[in-house]
Amino acid sequence: MIIFDAMQIQFDKYQGAGNDFIIIDNRTGDYDSLSQKNLKLLCDRNKGIGADGIILIQNHQVLDFEMLYFNADGNLSSMCGNGGRCAVSFAQRHNIIDVKTHFMAMDGPHKASLISPTNVRLQMQDVTNITKNENTIIMNTGSPHFVLFSQEIHSIDVKKQGAIIRYSDTFKKEGINVNFVSKKSKTIFDIRTYERGVENETLSCGTGAVASAIAMHLLGESNGVTKIRLNALGGELTVGFKVKGARYENIFLQGPATYVYSGSLSL
Repeated sequence: MIIFDAMQIQFDKYQGAGNDFIIIDNRTGDYDSLSQKNLKLLCDRNKGIGADGIILIQNHQVLDFEMLYFNADGNLSSMCGNGGRCAVSFAQRHNIIDVKTHFMAMDGPHKASLISPTNVRLQMQDVTNITKNENTIIMNTGSPHFVLFSQEIHSIDVKKQGAIIRYSDTFKKEGINVNFVSKKSKTIFDIRTYERGVENETLSCGTGAVASAIAMHLLGESNGVTKIRLNALGGELTVGFKVKGARYENIFLQGPATYVYSGSLSL
């Protein structure tokens, strides 16, 4: 008789404005052996738990913890804004932090604070390298983003149009997230996002909200306002920043980070 050893995975499920994540405490290193195939299976909404991505919480020598983020395709990715807020909420729930934290992500260190148990304010990295065209902006806010300003976003097929840009000759090798943004007022914008790694529209995207807020300021659509609300399909996100020449700094992303449930799975 052949006996198969199964890995028992303990996890929490979180969502931030509809962007959902599997979060695993890996401070003991028990889950170091998880493969890309394993991670992809866990994110599969039909065969696994289902999520837009997976976050591993790791020990860090200096900071409170380290966050490793994997896209739904199982590939290690760069920063995820909604995931970062959820990681902070997870860390507080598991007594890793109190209400303030300084943690490491793939794009560098981040500070964050819990405004409430379900609302997190996350500091993002400064943004300097921005490519501006007529009504499109390209920048990296922890992940690469393409922002298209249009008043027709509610009738757009985001999966189809986003994929055309993401798989174009310019971006197909590394991939890019694609945000479609429309204006409601100088402080309020609607946003829809196609995310690489998920390869579909998601209910929200934190780094996409940051990119879109900066893009609306740069295009003059916010009339110089530097605190902007983004209405995503899954909820509201607020982005604030300061402008110093061509540099956007002191950027924060604030929004919901909600615990959904805990579970275990034999893999």
